[in-house]
Amino acid sequence: MTAHPVRPRRSPDEQALLDAELRETFQSRITFNKVLGLQLLSTDPQKASMGFDMTPSLVGHYHYGRLHGGVISAVLDTTAGLALMCAIADHFGDESAAQVLARFNRIGTIDLRIDYLRQGIGERFVATASVTRLGGRVGSTQMALHNERGLLLATGAGAYVVS
Repeated sequence: MTAHPVRPRRSPDEQALLDAELRETFQSRITFNKVLGLQLLSTDPQKASMGFDMTPSLVGHYHYGRLHGGVISAVLDTTAGLALMCAIADHFGDESAAQVLARFNRIGTIDLRIDYLRQGIGERFVATASVTRLGGRVGSTQMALHNERGLLLATGAGAYVVS
């Protein structure tokens, strides 16, 4: 059995640049994320996360003041994309920030399933996502949305083109 050569990891400075670029991309360059008020919380390749505050523009039912289902779906989809980018960055640890970010242009949602478990009631929400499989062409994810009390509101599963 032949051992694969160990590739050098990107430098701490290059990793800091990548993290800053991911933050800029997900919080500012994707303008819909700005509308949602998404804030990048973690670029951990095992469990990426994003948070946002409830605002009047995100209400789906005016009488109850609960989060719109489309917002929940969009946030979980976006967080899954972030998780994939973090997993890709980890997998290709020898690539520069620019090389990893170029891979972002190839990611696209193939399939998305959202299970709405409870009403989207809360003041602050946190979405998390984990990559369950990162293949050469397709990546799979699991996602969850909690409110500030830690109550699980929705879960999701997605498949994404990654090449």
